[in-house]
Amino acid sequence: MPENATEVTAAGIARLAGVGRAAVSNWRRRHADFPQPVGGTETSPSFALSEVERWLRDQGKLVEVPLRERVWQQLAGHPAGAVTALVHVGCALLVADRSPRAWREITGVSDTRMAGVLSLALDSALTGRFGPAGNGRAVRTPDRDELLLSVPLLRGAAELAAETGARETYEFLLGRQLDANPRQYTLTPPGLAELMAALAGADHPDVRTVLDPATGTGALLVAAPGATALHGQENDPGLAALTALRLALRTAPADRTLDVRTGDTLRTDAFPRLAADAVLCHPPFNERNWGHDELAYDPRWEYGFPARTESELAWVQHALARLRDGGTAVLLMPPAAASRRSGRRIRADLLRRGALRAVIALPAGAAPPYGIPLHLWVLRKPGADPHPTPELLLVDTAEPAEQSTDRGGRDRPDWPALRRAVLDAWQTYDGQREGPDDGQREQAAEGHREAPGASRIVPVIELLDDDVDLAPARHLPSPAAPGGPGELAGVRERLTRTLELASGLTPPPPALATPAHRPLTTIGELARAGALQLRHGGTGTGEGPVLTEHDVLAATAPSGSLPAEGTPEEPVLVAPGDVVVPVLGGVTVVRVVDEATAGAALGRNLQLLRPDPAVLDPWFLAGFLRGTTNNRQASSHASTATRLDARRLQLPRLPLAEQQRYGERFRALAAFEDALRLAGRLGGQLVQGLYDGLTDGTVTPK
Repeated sequence: MPENATEVTAAGIARLAGVGRAAVSNWRRRHADFPQPVGGTETSPSFALSEVERWLRDQGKLVEVPLRERVWQQLAGHPAGAVTALVHVGCALLVADRSPRAWREITGVSDTRMAGVLSLALDSALTGRFGPAGNGRAVRTPDRDELLLSVPLLRGAAELAAETGARETYEFLLGRQLDANPRQYTLTPPGLAELMAALAGADHPDVRTVLDPATGTGALLVAAPGATALHGQENDPGLAALTALRLALRTAPADRTLDVRTGDTLRTDAFPRLAADAVLCHPPFNERNWGHDELAYDPRWEYGFPARTESELAWVQHALARLRDGGTAVLLMPPAAASRRSGRRIRADLLRRGALRAVIALPAGAAPPYGIPLHLWVLRKPGADPHPTPELLLVDTAEPAEQSTDRGGRDRPDWPALRRAVLDAWQTYDGQREGPDDGQREQAAEGHREAPGASRIVPVIELLDDDVDLAPARHLPSPAAPGGPGELAGVRERLTRTLELASGLTPPPPALATPAHRPLTTIGELARAGALQLRHGGTGTGEGPVLTEHDVLAATAPSGSLPAEGTPEEPVLVAPGDVVVPVLGGVTVVRVVDEATAGAALGRNLQLLRPDPAVLDPWFLAGFLRGTTNNRQASSHASTATRLDARRLQLPRLPLAEQQRYGERFRALAAFEDALRLAGRLGGQLVQGLYDGLTDGTVTPK
């Protein structure tokens, strides 16, 4: 494909030039020589990438397009679609990574010749990794004509892989594709995938074969690094190919067997004779068209024929049918599956026969749909000797003590703490996989039969009523009011001290004055003069905390975390004296970074102002940025959101000594605000604790 056939949208142009989309619209209106659209629609036109790059360079708005950005734009604008392009990239990276010398020979010819030679090389590589094409493998060998459209993209992707690695390049491009189409894919977060794999014992040497019958993007199979055979099935052919290549690029053929198939798992099972050591599954929820009519006599329904509205129970029984005796399955389930009346008979039989071993309630935000606290079901296929006294472990983590926030501003669980809590309860209940017999296992579990509000081991007989409701919250003993009456007394004392502190910090009566005209400057002018630096957050990978938009608004410690993989850029780290301002929402909230927050990465939708302390006092800067009129003048309204342009915020021109006088007053106001905020939190905790104590009997109405 000639390079100029790759198209890019206005958003892509903005990313290339490092500006907002409004700037691109202005360029189109103001510059007659701006490239004309070559595709798209009237409201969302697309432009030839090469023409855009040439125009940006001529205008001095683009020095050099980063290689990773060029590759992504070529992939996103591929005539056959981004998914097809990403499959071609994965295939090519497989050859380049496994046979660098052969790849150099392949790329040393013309594009047309390269497409033909590469098709043969890909067929050999894919057959060696996934088996012959006739066995239903997920990755089909593209022919010469298909590859000809992708040759420039493949050359660029291989060049990027030489810098960052084949796996990292593919993960970056796949991540970009998933981020760009959030409604098209249902993702399993890495923290949840790792927890599910740990519950299934995927890190144990006995667990060698792992199946994911609803593979999706492959997150669950990626989380099982110790398995020597990975099997997956996905109904979407494009997604199945992407997942197969993702897994193939992570391990050498000698390390493990990969078998990813395309097809409807419930209707056309690709592995009817498989007896896996573990099954991990994030099935589609609330499907009505799952095959109810044509699968009525399927042998997998050992525990009962699922109702049309119980597609999740069909997936549960499919998972059990593909396990060896004693194998473990972990499925992500909607909470309704634990209590719907239409599924009570199947739930009852799963309990009676000891197949369902644990139901774990996760906090909201653990996985999509993020607003619902989903459940994990842990199942074990009964062997010849079923568990003598069937019991069920119920764990409720739906209201964790702390949550972190992702780069999109969404609350998410503290995965390390959640993982410890869940695995401690499960491993104590389940006992050691090697050594203890049933009696020893029951003795080990005896010391952890009940943790109020957190977990409980429930005899199955208690659950076999008319509803067979397995929702953990309905069977766990109520947690005592935080720490009991003794801790409530402590909360009351802290509240009293905080109120006294707030009273002492109450600002004195304002000294009124006649408004005086003061010369003003803007943040943009100060930045151009070198008096401060203006930085934007939201990029970078690595380790360490992230100061999120939520943290700034709530005045809390950094709660986010950087992704381990993704855009290979250094994050912006905050330093003492930095002033952080949210971009969205039109809220007059500003945060001055202290020593405790320093070193955190700047999160998405945040702007950082780093003043030169010899010219600008940070508290003076922060105080004037909070002015309502100032914010209104610097805000713009796009769609339904209010966006703050920090460069338009105004400050009076004052000597440093005068700035510091203002700064001390602003610092005192911030301390008063912090005391009021803490008093509000303590007051809410005390009130709710008293309500809980009075209703559960731990507090008496004196």
